[in-house]
Amino acid sequence: MRILVVDDEKTLVKGMKFNLENEGYEVECAYDGAAALELAREGRFDLIILDVMMPEMDGLEACMKIREFSNVPIIMLSAKGEVFDKVLGLELGADDYLTKPFGTGELLARIRTALRHSQRNQHIGSSKYQVGDLLVDFERRLVKVKDQEIHLTQIEYKLVCLLAQNAGRVMTYESIITKIWGPYADNDNQILRVNMAHIRRKLEENPAEPQYIFTEIGVGYRMREE
Repeated sequence: MRILVVDDEKTLVKGMKFNLENEGYEVECAYDGAAALELAREGRFDLIILDVMMPEMDGLEACMKIREFSNVPIIMLSAKGEVFDKVLGLELGADDYLTKPFGTGELLARIRTALRHSQRNQHIGSSKYQVGDLLVDFERRLVKVKDQEIHLTQIEYKLVCLLAQNAGRVMTYESIITKIWGPYADNDNQILRVNMAHIRRKLEENPAEPQYIFTEIGVGYRMREE
């Protein structure tokens, strides 16, 4: 697997390159958005790690331009507290984001998730999602926890399916609302939060400490990966 690492912090890039190569990845580096775009056009990479704040062209613009010609998985890097940049990056086509500073273990986990999701999208989707005691059977329109059928409303079922089909990825509030309620729906998150609260009470043993659906504060939701 070939990974392109793009950040103007050369020390950080050097560290990521070292750690990723130790895991068996081939790594190429760039230090600004314009260079990242030029390299991405060559189509040689299986994943791109892209910082938000960079010279020449920032990561958000680079992400948007890459999405015009490529579906390569993109993980955005952002400084702590830049919630707007995280949301915007995901809306522009990024697959995930990492908040600086981050550990090597978290970086590797996010990379594996993004690569698995990309490979899964290249094949016919699975008819089932199963993790822990939770089973979502898409063909039978059935949700079970510990072999007990869970009765969900139509909206609740659609939400569970959407998150399960994108397990491991962050789904922003806006993207969820658009997919479930349509492009002209009010972007008020309250109706989404109410539905998610109902879903957690039905699926989670302890809704305050969820095992399946996690909140990315200020950004959206992420379903536990299979």
